Amino acid sequence: MSAFLGRRLRACTHIDKGPMKTIHLYWSSITSGRQRVNGVDLHYEQTGRGKHAVLLLPGALGSTQTDFGPQLKSLNKDRFTVVAWDPRGYGSSRPPDRDFPPDFFERDAKDAVDLMKAVGFAKFSLLGWSDGGITALIAAARNPGLISKMVIWGSNAYISQQDLDIYNAIRDVSQWSARMQQSMEEMYGAELFPKLWEAWVDGIAQYSHRPGGSICIELLPLITCPTLIVHGEKDPMVPSFHPQYLLKRIRGSQLHLMPEGKHNLHLRFAAEFNKIVEDFLDN
Repeated sequence: MSAFLGRRLRACTHIDKGPMKTIHLYWSSITSGRQRVNGVDLHYEQTGRGKHAVLLLPGALGSTQTDFGPQLKSLNKDRFTVVAWDPRGYGSSRPPDRDFPPDFFERDAKDAVDLMKAVGFAKFSLLGWSDGGITALIAAARNPGLISKMVIWGSNAYISQQDLDIYNAIRDVSQWSARMQQSMEEMYGAELFPKLWEAWVDGIAQYSHRPGGSICIELLPLITCPTLIVHGEKDPMVPSFHPQYLLKRIRGSQLHLMPEGKHNLHLRFAAEFNKIVEDFLDN
């Protein structure tokens, strides 16, 4: 589930790169653009000048605006070039409207990799949160020659009955906190937001009908890049058996537990999380 940070103020500078790509400069040298990929215009943001390119992948209904403010602002800009994106149908990558076909994670993974290629990165690392972590797992498995390293948190490779119970318990957005409802409504509107969330719940639930509830179980042995799994021990969305499962099935992976971390640990404990990520990517 995505956590919103509020809208960032943008400066007036504008550079038009043609019909397929528009760039805005704002907030301490972060650029915002749109790139045509696989038939859709994908929104992305980029900052830093380091040789190590890193792609940030947001959670369900998430976007650059909502999910990665502390990372775009504070990850070391000399060591890394950081890119964050809005998957098709989310955030500013609309149109098209978001849908959830049986292969929507595979589609997001292809879009993410092809976006990075289109904006000029031949090799890069992945930082994936929640749904973005699932997308990262698939992207790393499908493109072992392109992915340098990977960090995932709040993610799972299969759907259990306990997961279904969690998702159905939060299906009704009227039961969400006023802050969370307001943030989502600011992004999607009061009418679209609850429909989009229900569509997500139904979309993720369809994986429970696969053998073992698999989202990407069969792909885990194909992941060859160094992988760090971060898990908040107070995460109400992802039971602790999921990171343990990933640790056992991704060859050479590491697990870092954050005792006070919840689902949005990269926002709540941003400085600690960023340090963990930077150390892992640099080693």
